[in-house]
Amino acid sequence: MTIALWCILAAGFLHLPFVGAAKFGGGRFDNNNPRDFLAGLDGWRKRANAVQLNSFEAFPLFAAAVIVAHLLHADQGRVDTLALAFLALRVVYGVLYLANLATLRSIAWIGAQACVIALFVISA
Repeated sequence: MTIALWCILAAGFLHLPFVGAAKFGGGRFDNNNPRDFLAGLDGWRKRANAVQLNSFEAFPLFAAAVIVAHLLHADQGRVDTLALAFLALRVVYGVLYLANLATLRSIAWIGAQACVIALFVISA
Protein backbone atom coordinates (compact mmCIF):
# COMPACT_ATOMS: atom_id res chain seq x y z
CA MET A 1 0.00 0.00 0.00
CA THR A 2 1.36 3.40 -0.96
CA ILE A 3 1.81 6.49 1.18
CA ALA A 4 -0.92 8.26 -0.79
CA LEU A 5 -3.42 5.51 -0.07
CA TRP A 6 -2.59 5.69 3.63
CA CYS A 7 -3.20 9.44 3.34
CA ILE A 8 -6.79 8.71 2.31
CA LEU A 9 -7.26 6.87 5.58
CA ALA A 10 -5.63 9.69 7.53
CA ALA A 11 -7.74 12.32 5.77
CA GLY A 12 -10.86 10.34 6.65
CA PHE A 13 -10.06 10.79 10.34
CA LEU A 14 -8.64 14.31 10.16
CA HIS A 15 -11.86 15.79 11.55
CA LEU A 16 -11.58 13.97 14.89
CA PRO A 17 -9.24 16.33 16.79
CA PHE A 18 -11.38 19.27 15.76
CA VAL A 19 -14.73 17.76 16.66
CA GLY A 20 -13.15 16.66 19.94
CA ALA A 21 -12.11 20.24 20.61
CA ALA A 22 -15.60 21.49 19.75
CA LYS A 23 -17.41 18.97 21.92
CA PHE A 24 -15.09 18.67 24.87
CA GLY A 25 -13.27 22.01 24.94
CA GLY A 26 -15.49 23.32 27.69
CA GLY A 27 -19.15 23.41 28.45
CA ARG A 28 -21.40 20.42 28.85
CA PHE A 29 -21.67 18.27 25.75
CA ASP A 30 -25.14 16.80 25.14
CA ASN A 31 -24.74 13.45 23.42
CA ASN A 32 -28.52 13.09 23.21
CA ASN A 33 -28.67 16.14 20.91
CA PRO A 34 -25.18 16.58 19.46
CA ARG A 35 -26.23 18.63 16.43
CA ASP A 36 -28.21 21.07 18.54
CA PHE A 37 -25.28 21.32 20.95
CA LEU A 38 -22.78 21.99 18.16
CA ALA A 39 -25.10 24.55 16.54
CA GLY A 40 -25.14 26.52 19.80
CA LEU A 41 -21.37 26.87 20.13
CA ASP A 42 -19.49 30.15 19.77
CA GLY A 43 -15.92 31.36 19.50
CA TRP A 44 -13.09 28.92 18.83
CA ARG A 45 -15.31 25.93 19.58
CA LYS A 46 -17.72 26.98 16.84
CA ARG A 47 -14.74 27.33 14.50
CA ALA A 48 -13.54 23.83 15.52
CA ASN A 49 -16.89 22.46 14.43
CA ALA A 50 -16.59 24.36 11.15
CA VAL A 51 -13.20 22.70 10.57
CA GLN A 52 -14.85 19.33 11.15
CA LEU A 53 -17.58 20.07 8.62
CA ASN A 54 -15.11 21.40 6.05
CA SER A 55 -12.98 18.28 6.52
CA PHE A 56 -15.95 16.18 5.44
CA GLU A 57 -16.43 18.44 2.43
CA ALA A 58 -12.79 18.24 1.33
CA PHE A 59 -12.42 14.49 1.75
CA PRO A 60 -14.34 12.99 -1.23
CA LEU A 61 -12.54 14.89 -3.97
CA PHE A 62 -9.14 14.22 -2.36
CA ALA A 63 -9.87 10.50 -2.08
CA ALA A 64 -11.07 10.40 -5.68
CA ALA A 65 -7.97 12.24 -6.87
CA VAL A 66 -5.62 9.79 -5.18
CA ILE A 67 -7.56 6.79 -6.49
CA VAL A 68 -7.62 8.21 -10.03
CA ALA A 69 -3.87 8.84 -9.83
CA HIS A 70 -3.35 5.21 -8.86
CA LEU A 71 -5.67 3.85 -11.53
CA LEU A 72 -3.94 5.89 -14.23
CA HIS A 73 -0.44 5.06 -12.94
CA ALA A 74 0.70 8.61 -12.23
CA ASP A 75 4.24 8.99 -10.92
CA GLN A 76 4.03 7.51 -7.42
CA GLY A 77 6.55 9.87 -5.88
CA ARG A 78 4.58 12.88 -7.03
CA VAL A 79 1.28 11.34 -5.91
CA ASP A 80 2.69 10.61 -2.45
CA THR A 81 4.15 14.12 -2.16
CA LEU A 82 0.88 15.78 -3.14
CA ALA A 83 -1.14 13.58 -0.79
CA LEU A 84 1.19 14.39 2.12
CA ALA A 85 1.08 18.08 1.22
CA PHE A 86 -2.72 17.96 1.20
CA LEU A 87 -2.76 16.47 4.69
CA ALA A 88 -0.24 18.99 6.01
CA LEU A 89 -2.16 21.91 4.54
CA ARG A 90 -5.43 20.63 5.98
CA VAL A 91 -3.87 20.45 9.45
CA VAL A 92 -2.51 23.98 9.03
CA TYR A 93 -5.93 25.06 7.76
CA GLY A 94 -7.56 23.71 10.91
CA VAL A 95 -5.09 25.36 13.25
CA LEU A 96 -5.43 28.69 11.45
CA TYR A 97 -9.21 28.39 11.58
CA LEU A 98 -9.10 27.84 15.35
CA ALA A 99 -6.78 30.84 15.67
CA ASN A 100 -9.28 32.95 13.68
CA LEU A 101 -6.70 33.88 11.02
CA ALA A 102 -9.05 33.98 8.05
CA THR A 103 -6.67 35.13 5.30
CA LEU A 104 -3.97 32.61 6.16
CA ARG A 105 -6.63 29.94 6.57
CA SER A 106 -7.90 30.67 3.07
CA ILE A 107 -4.38 30.40 1.67
CA ALA A 108 -3.98 26.97 3.29
CA TRP A 109 -7.37 25.92 1.91
CA ILE A 110 -6.36 27.03 -1.60
CA GLY A 111 -3.08 25.14 -1.26
CA ALA A 112 -4.89 21.94 -0.30
CA GLN A 113 -7.29 22.33 -3.21
CA ALA A 114 -4.32 22.92 -5.53
CA CYS A 115 -2.91 19.56 -4.40
CA VAL A 116 -6.16 17.86 -5.40
CA ILE A 117 -6.17 19.58 -8.78
CA ALA A 118 -2.50 18.65 -9.28
CA LEU A 119 -3.31 14.99 -8.55
CA PHE A 120 -5.81 15.02 -11.41
CA VAL A 121 -3.44 16.94 -13.70
CA ILE A 122 -0.51 14.55 -13.21
CA SER A 123 -2.89 11.68 -13.95
CA ALA A 124 -3.86 13.07 -17.34
